[in-house]
Amino acid sequence: MKKLLSTLLALSFMFSLAAQEGIVRGFVYEKATGEAVLFTNVYLQGTTLGSTTNEDGYFSITDIPEGDYTLMITAMGYDSLQDNISVNRDDIITKKYFVETASYEIQGVNISAERSEAKTETKTSVVKLTPADIDRIPTVGGQADIAQYMQVLPGVVFTGDQGGQLYIRGGSPIQNKVLLDGLTIYNPFHSIGLFSVFDTDIIRNADVYTGGFGAEYSGRISSIMDISTRDGNKTRMAGKLSANTFGANLSLEGPLKKQTESGNSSSSFILSAKQSYLDQVSESIYSYAGEYGLPFSYTDLYGKLSFNTSNGSKVNIFGFNYSDRVDDYRALSDFKWDAIGVGSNFVIIPGASPVLIEGHVGYSNYESSMSEVTSLDRTSTINGFNLGVDFLHVKGNNNIKYGIELNGYTTDFYFINGVGSLIQQRENTTELGGYVKAKFIFNDWILEPGMRLQYYASQSELSPEPRIAAKYNVSDKLRLKLAGGIYAQNLISAHNPRDVVSLFYGFLSGPDDLPNTFQNEEITSKLQHAEHAIVGLEYDINGKITTNLEAYYKNFSQLTALNRNKIRDEEDYPELDDRLVKDFIVERGDALGVDFTLKYQGEKLYLWTVYSHGYVNRNDGQDEYVPHFDRRHNLNIVMNYLFGQSKDWEFNARWNLGSGFPFTQTQGAYGLIPFADGINTDITTVNENFEILYGDYNDARLSYYHRLDLGLKKIFFLGRNTKLELNVSVTNVYDRDNVFYVDRITNERVDQLPIMPSFGFNLSF
Repeated sequence: MKKLLSTLLALSFMFSLAAQEGIVRGFVYEKATGEAVLFTNVYLQGTTLGSTTNEDGYFSITDIPEGDYTLMITAMGYDSLQDNISVNRDDIITKKYFVETASYEIQGVNISAERSEAKTETKTSVVKLTPADIDRIPTVGGQADIAQYMQVLPGVVFTGDQGGQLYIRGGSPIQNKVLLDGLTIYNPFHSIGLFSVFDTDIIRNADVYTGGFGAEYSGRISSIMDISTRDGNKTRMAGKLSANTFGANLSLEGPLKKQTESGNSSSSFILSAKQSYLDQVSESIYSYAGEYGLPFSYTDLYGKLSFNTSNGSKVNIFGFNYSDRVDDYRALSDFKWDAIGVGSNFVIIPGASPVLIEGHVGYSNYESSMSEVTSLDRTSTINGFNLGVDFLHVKGNNNIKYGIELNGYTTDFYFINGVGSLIQQRENTTELGGYVKAKFIFNDWILEPGMRLQYYASQSELSPEPRIAAKYNVSDKLRLKLAGGIYAQNLISAHNPRDVVSLFYGFLSGPDDLPNTFQNEEITSKLQHAEHAIVGLEYDINGKITTNLEAYYKNFSQLTALNRNKIRDEEDYPELDDRLVKDFIVERGDALGVDFTLKYQGEKLYLWTVYSHGYVNRNDGQDEYVPHFDRRHNLNIVMNYLFGQSKDWEFNARWNLGSGFPFTQTQGAYGLIPFADGINTDITTVNENFEILYGDYNDARLSYYHRLDLGLKKIFFLGRNTKLELNVSVTNVYDRDNVFYVDRITNERVDQLPIMPSFGFNLSF
């Protein structure tokens, strides 16, 4: 770790020495709200010098020779802006710009911006989302939610509307890291799979990495979802009220100290609240949904304060309280979880240095519990802190980013399995990591090498994790790309990956009591490990149609899973096989597949087609099997169409087709005498236990899944800043009976959600 820190300091010094020409840097904001304008072009007219704003609206143009220039800002949906500047040698000029919403839109501007980014960013296995993207698909009650949009992303498999989970390119949910403003969110989705904990209206952007992510991320071996929220309105009080047949949302925002074009300091707030009432209204509105209705309820609260200085430096302080309840689910269980967190992130612009400094610090606590009729209670708690600092140097088209991060958390887990064996763990864990990542553009090549060192204190293990991404611009229309890396994680799930239906999803630190060998090979690490390799191409068919093709391979070289076969405690029966006494087992596996996307983006019509073909395999040391989320074929077609004289009508549709999930067939049933009194048991009077005789594990497939969702919206403009949106949507339009699972004992078939019409309104002011 000391060597890594020395390397980071040396690289910083080298880049500082290289910065001998002039530098113009700063931020671009929306004039009406003071919110940062993302991914817009800032360049010096008549030169090849330019930059693109990042998630904070920040840009940096370096290597500027002495002279007078006209700086241009062109942003989709905004009027162009220009500023005359004079640059001297060694100058570092910091500016703040405010752009106004355009009175009309130039066709093709957005597409051109995307094409420009595609030629300067590797963009391998990553989807960048904004609220406008999320709002393009049919949504329940017209309330856009990232949980519903995630289901149409390439490589993503969703296992159910009730208690289902997201699996990304062969990785289980515990292997997907979700960040909110730099703070880890341990459960981002509610038990009814249509909703997340995030309010879409306050999301600034979200980057979803389905594999091959860079060295700035750690702690997970499958995917990353990095979400940032926007600041509150810095110029006026504003808000939004939404209600539909599922629940209601309210957000309020406004300035504490107004921002002006003079570039003064400012501060603002934003508050958001979501409350569901589905459990109260489902029996009357959706009585056909089942005997027990839809017993799901949740409450999500979020608040944020933003403080901005005159030079663009800023500090955010935020907090959240998320909760989820499931009462008497299928008359089998009660489930609940609560999550609270507080955090801060910051951006610092040093006056005399070209570096951009970003950082975060936070604390969160997540508690979950389940009470079941057929077994004893389960509880799980995870709480802790994380903090990190990142440094970004930009020089021309190249940059270097590096940073350090410290995580510490406590896990507490309690569970008694079906044979009465206690599985319990309470452990404190600390992780320290450092990384460096560079970006080089020369000729038609883009290279992004990276290296991360992660030290897991509880395991006394150092994990070196190299990463790489690259792109080659073959022509103006065709681009080839690749990405890969080595990944490790300590956190594991208290949910066994073989359980098809389970609302409970607890967390544990990596255990020490793993088996010593796996298929006669010595186990030398207590961590979970994976290696990724992705290759792909992008091709622009014409000005409106783009395609993306990616092939991926994830080698899960070591996985840790809860041992469902444990029947005795190891200290009492040390002579028994590990599989009968260990709390956990080691598995291996892999995932491979191909994802294809085809996008048409016109002035009124938007079409997005996603097809994924994949294979997922696991090996538990004795048997090879396919997990229950192994879906061979997955097709999503999304359409969004604007019409009306003012484009105040919007129609959207989504159709999903997926091949059947694996399941284990029942070969028969038999009565088992328990022999509770040993040889003294009277077999003529004792009651037998009902036992199932299973077939080969996951050797059969359920029927195909398909569902059509439709939505229609109408916008009424009531004033300069006030508009009313009325919406209606239908989930599962043709009422397809998509099987979720079948109860082996009662032979009851449980289906996914039936046809569910909903309506609602959104009032923005």
